[in-house]
Amino acid sequence: MAGLNPESRNLLKQTSRSFYLTLRALPGAVRSQIGLAYLLARTTDTIADTEIVPMEQRLRALQQLRERIRGADEAPLDFTTLADRQGDPAERELLKQCDRSLAGLRGLAPDDLQRLRDVLRTIISGQELDLQRFAGASRDNIIALPTEGELDDYTYRVAGCVGEFWTKMCRTHLFPDATLDEARLLKDGVRFGKGLQLVNILRDLPADLRKGRCYVPMDELARNGLSPADLLQEANQARFAPLYRRYLNRAEAHLVAGWNYTNTVPYGQVRVRLACAWPILIGMETIRRLRSGNILDASQRIKVSRAEVRRIIVQTLVRYPFGSVWRRLGPMAA
Repeated sequence: MAGLNPESRNLLKQTSRSFYLTLRALPGAVRSQIGLAYLLARTTDTIADTEIVPMEQRLRALQQLRERIRGADEAPLDFTTLADRQGDPAERELLKQCDRSLAGLRGLAPDDLQRLRDVLRTIISGQELDLQRFAGASRDNIIALPTEGELDDYTYRVAGCVGEFWTKMCRTHLFPDATLDEARLLKDGVRFGKGLQLVNILRDLPADLRKGRCYVPMDELARNGLSPADLLQEANQARFAPLYRRYLNRAEAHLVAGWNYTNTVPYGQVRVRLACAWPILIGMETIRRLRSGNILDASQRIKVSRAEVRRIIVQTLVRYPFGSVWRRLGPMAA
């Protein structure tokens, strides 16, 4: 990926997992910018998730990194303590190589640099809010988001804003002259990101609960006669299922908007369309499995296999030339 040093490209491959496929599919004109944004967002996420380190230290590290990203501070970053607490070698290296990742910012055009700073500022604000909100949370002290509005705000901060960033970057560099409904494209891009994040939240619900985190809002649980602690008991699945299905339906509706987004991108932008289609179709397959699984069973983590991902990729490649057949691959509005 031009614009990223070899070490950063290797880190992308090690840490981005399935998203690396999407990055590889993107046209070269936007690949390095989006790749760098992902790499730095992955770094901030690793800092925020290092639970063995006190919250205050993680918040301080996020603030230091935010200041470097926005160009307000050039002091070298030393995340050795955080790096040494990582069980994943790739995440350990990600933190150790943070200054090299930041060096990629110097190669960006001014407008691209501002877009990247904007999206990372928003993402970090969501991570900081999350750390503060769940301070003191544990299995014995589960803290839930208070309202629907806070859930929507969180999904925007950590993922919906990425849809905006992606849209503006692709629009500028790949199809600046295409006649499109700009406002609708941005709105669908935000919903695309929110949908992917909501799928992750719903899939990871049992594991998050055991860390004391509940992203299902307290007000909605209360309306259904439930408390966050009730979700630790598999026996409460039947009581929780109607509310859970409502959130699955919302995630699916967001991914429908993402599929509309994908098909609004000019037909000739094959790489962009494929890069959008893959996470949508993987997300839809995850939703399908969540609908039939035991949603409160912490021992059964729903995951789409590599073989299934390969099948999805092959399907999209084979069907792309056939418009109506291609469109039927994705989720359609009810």
